[in-house]
Amino acid sequence: MRTTVGIVGAGPAGLLLARLLHRAGIDSVVLESRDRSYVEQRQRAGILEQGTVDVLRAAGAGERMDREGLRHDGIELRYDRRRHRVDFPALTGGRSVMVYAQTEVCKDLIALQLKEGGPLLFEAEALAVEGADTDSPRVRFRHEGRESVLECDYVVGCDGFWGVARKAIPAGLTRTFERTYPFAWLGILADVPPSHDELVYARHDRGFALLSMRSPSVSRLYLQVPEGTDAEQWSDEEIWQELQYRFETADGWRLERGPITQKSVTPMRSYVHEPMRHGRLFLAGDAAHIVPPTGAKGLNLAVGDVVTFARALVHLRETGSAERLDAYSQTCLRRVWQAERFSYDMTTMLHRAPDATPFDDGLQLARLDRIASSRAAATDLAEGYTGFPLD
Repeated sequence: MRTTVGIVGAGPAGLLLARLLHRAGIDSVVLESRDRSYVEQRQRAGILEQGTVDVLRAAGAGERMDREGLRHDGIELRYDRRRHRVDFPALTGGRSVMVYAQTEVCKDLIALQLKEGGPLLFEAEALAVEGADTDSPRVRFRHEGRESVLECDYVVGCDGFWGVARKAIPAGLTRTFERTYPFAWLGILADVPPSHDELVYARHDRGFALLSMRSPSVSRLYLQVPEGTDAEQWSDEEIWQELQYRFETADGWRLERGPITQKSVTPMRSYVHEPMRHGRLFLAGDAAHIVPPTGAKGLNLAVGDVVTFARALVHLRETGSAERLDAYSQTCLRRVWQAERFSYDMTTMLHRAPDATPFDDGLQLARLDRIASSRAAATDLAEGYTGFPLD
């Protein structure tokens, strides 16, 4: 097989890249190790920044999102039994976010790719990326019991932290930056309408809690728990009771309860790999960077990466200049580090560390008070949450 761009991984990054390249008249092949059902059902992010929403619409992949997604114009911060709403449009000149699950983004992009785009091979396990520093990189992969080679002009690794793409960059040329947090998120899906019409981020002495949603009838909620927690250690009743404690407000707000259909634990870490390019191999999404989920940045950063690559490749075709491709890593990393900073700030402001002191607690409350009382501080949060520029 031969193609212009070999894409390893059919998560939202790889699928969107294939869509953007197809719209630009550039051929690609997508290799995905899992089957279609798995890709369409794996629960991940649910918040789309303004820039991501705009890109999906421009790519012709926004119709169902606009029909079924939930536009949110703010979030609520809760602390010390108080409530404060951060109004995104008022602070950012009209920007907002969209609640639309990654599973649904993938379903939409898969349907478009199979109908209009190039080859999308499920259960095609990438074994190695070879020749990244040559003019003809290739991906060795196994599909339907046979080992094959995909010859490319470029390879984009959208295969996550454990994928093969990043391993093709010589260790001597790389730097990595990492922080592991001493807590995790216990997340649940529940068949109950959300108890608030926007996301609620709660800082509490017992730990952080987040009220989110997947639809008008399905709630997604999270509790800060110790690192290494087994989700099954928590009964449904214990989860609901702890959520009520942490969301408690002076005005008597109540949390609606319902059947819990899924429990999972998400570890918290920050990670950056530099550079994001080696020769004709480009890394995108979790293959190059991971953020704690507090800032809702993971999927959106991946979108930014593939938009940058697609625009750079189109620029090369139209002008003959590889300047933007050569600047890919530098361009993406500026946005990545801003997202890392924002996610770290949100995480450390809202989560209580196991060794937290009264001084640490006072600083957290002071940071939240600053956002509630200062338009400048609230604007910084709103701009970060709704998204950094894609270029």
